Amino acid sequence: MTQPLLIEIGVEELPAIPLLKIVSNIERSWKEILESYKLNTEFEFIYTPRRLVLKHSAMPAKQEDQTIELMGPPVAAAIKEGVPTKAAEGFARKCGVAFEALGRADNNGREVLYYKKEEKGAETVSLLQEMLEKWIASMSFGKMMRWGSRTDEFIRPIRWLQVRMGENAVPAELFGVHSDTKTYVHRMVSYDAVEVPTIESYEKILSEGAVMLQPKERETVILSEFDALEAEHNIIIERDRALLAEVVAITENPRALVGTFDELFLELPPEVIITSMKEHQRYFPVFEHGKITNKFVVVSNAYTDDYSKVIAGNERVLKPRLADGLFFYRNDLRNGLTTDGLEKVQFIDGLGSLADKIKREKSIAIRLLALYMDKLETQTGKSSAELEKLMDRAVELAKADLMSEMVYEFTELQGLMGYYYAKALGEDPLVYNAIKEQYMPVGEGAELPSSLFSSIVAMSNKLDTLFGLFSVGKIPTGSKDPFALRRAVNGIVRIVTENDIPFNIDDMLELLKGEYADFDMEVLKAFIIERINKSLDANPSVIAAVLASGERDVNEIAKKVAALNEIVSADTFKEQFTTFKRVANISKDVDLEGDLDIDISLFKEEAEVTLYTAYEKVIHQDFPDYKTRLEALFGLKRELDAYFDDVLVNTEDEVLKRNRLHTIASVYKTFRDIADIKEISV
Repeated sequence: MTQPLLIEIGVEELPAIPLLKIVSNIERSWKEILESYKLNTEFEFIYTPRRLVLKHSAMPAKQEDQTIELMGPPVAAAIKEGVPTKAAEGFARKCGVAFEALGRADNNGREVLYYKKEEKGAETVSLLQEMLEKWIASMSFGKMMRWGSRTDEFIRPIRWLQVRMGENAVPAELFGVHSDTKTYVHRMVSYDAVEVPTIESYEKILSEGAVMLQPKERETVILSEFDALEAEHNIIIERDRALLAEVVAITENPRALVGTFDELFLELPPEVIITSMKEHQRYFPVFEHGKITNKFVVVSNAYTDDYSKVIAGNERVLKPRLADGLFFYRNDLRNGLTTDGLEKVQFIDGLGSLADKIKREKSIAIRLLALYMDKLETQTGKSSAELEKLMDRAVELAKADLMSEMVYEFTELQGLMGYYYAKALGEDPLVYNAIKEQYMPVGEGAELPSSLFSSIVAMSNKLDTLFGLFSVGKIPTGSKDPFALRRAVNGIVRIVTENDIPFNIDDMLELLKGEYADFDMEVLKAFIIERINKSLDANPSVIAAVLASGERDVNEIAKKVAALNEIVSADTFKEQFTTFKRVANISKDVDLEGDLDIDISLFKEEAEVTLYTAYEKVIHQDFPDYKTRLEALFGLKRELDAYFDDVLVNTEDEVLKRNRLHTIASVYKTFRDIADIKEISV
């Protein structure tokens, strides 16, 4: 027998971000509690800013009865001279009966003590209090609150509780609040509790009280209103999904409204306006003809016939935010970009100040510039002397905006404000774009720097952070990576491959290590290689095969992995690969670093001549890329199969054996220039 179950926990307004972070955990926790109590059933978890709700359409009225069978110690060990041993008495206590009540059973050919009992399932209503307490305790929001004289904690004070099963209210209590048959609707409809006659009437009562219970419904309403506003005003509303989720979580009666602000504030960079709107007010930016306009969209939670006062209030709140931004912006432009003061700002303990970091980044950038100078001169049309001067300037100014009033107020705009200030102050485009792009990419799949010049600045920042933190022992462990060093390596890999530039790990470590205190470079090298393994999208054994070849240039590793992975991914590769596994196995005891001389005068079989001729043709051919070279090598399959059919490699004649091993090992070694094929698994 099943019955509907409703649990509503009424709270003061929940903070959106902590709630959204653990929504899936809240749902999963209740599911696990149901499983542990053997009450598995479908349910729905719902939230509004003022309530956490569980709805079951068919909750079992009781746990199922169970037959429990317990096997005890062997009878031979349980009874000695007709007297139960301690083992027998312990088993009886476990079963909750006297020794005489125990039976006997066969367990894998041995007679053991046995007890069978029927356990009645408990009524669900008798379990709900305990289940609720466990559910509440599982909600880890982070920062919690205490209220009144209570010592227990929750994210916000609990103000009402409703636990209903079938037609009945279930006695329950949380944080001193006892369950009732009442709920609360939108405050602008009523401050009083509203009676809920039945579970079936619950959502209807909330709807009549201006509460949209379902988050998905609130989102749909907001998006449809966005559509209507866009059509009415000929605008585009930026639909930030994270901000939308937040707004859904803080509204019960959402209504999208268009507000305006003084055009004077459009003097500000768009990002400042957008940040002021999103971070402080949860407003959605508005665009016309591809540019930000002096409008915004606010999603109100009010319930009224006249929203003009709501719009006016939000316009009034936004104005001082933008006025502050404009004041900071103009002030910063008057002061100009300067690094004065960064010598007093600590970077990381043991690595000095931000001014020290700038010096190290300059040294790295100039060395990278020298490596890629030819390509940069071609791309920019500038001389090496000009590029060195501009690179020095770009790195010098990259952190300057950290001393600006705007970045002090909006820390997330660092780099970006430096770009606007440098551009307004007449710096070279290479310089101001590099300032903007110095932190790119900021995450997986994020935008990369737009030029090689900017990429060098970004790589210098990442490499200094990487080397510096390893040099002072701040190395990521397990899942902990507080300084995002894994992301830094992933960014370097993406920048290198996107720009098609050489980046040999061994050479780079040797080139840059002099800037830092001595530390184990092998640890850093292993960390970089491990990240390459994670950042390349390919069969893991393919990546391992390429790395096992000894290749340490990140760009070449990526190219080789891409080429080999495409071949290995083909449907026909698996059946063909047996031949090449055999090549690798035969070559395992051959010294590949020695002289693999082959004496063609010792060839006895036609298959030897055929394979050697085909192999010589491959190794003396110029290939445009790794893929065509690999295809040619894998194309030796027919000749290799014939060789293995007709030629005895491990012959008793040691001279012939050596010559034949060298023939096969030469093929293997040529593969190993790209990848060690013995590492491939398909």
